[in-house]
Amino acid sequence: MKITVTSVPVEDQDKALAFYTDVLGFIKKTEVPLGEYKWLTVVSPQEQAGVELLLEPMAFEPARHYQQALKDAGIHQESFVSST
Repeated sequence: MKITVTSVPVEDQDKALAFYTDVLGFIKKTEVPLGEYKWLTVVSPQEQAGVELLLEPMAFEPARHYQQALKDAGIHQESFVSST
């Protein structure tokens, strides 16, 4: 099995894109408008054919509550391991 896309819940897709590209060095791979939101993915510049991170908006109310509860508890959901 090969994982090609994984979802990263974000509050604001544009701010998340700026963070992942400007701060972490990812590059934008896909941006497809879907009404109020978009299908927006980023990839590592070293592995552009590798796993895409889908910057998924928290548009579903229970997801927002869940993410806020994690944040309030000081639990960070995303972690990255790099070989460089």
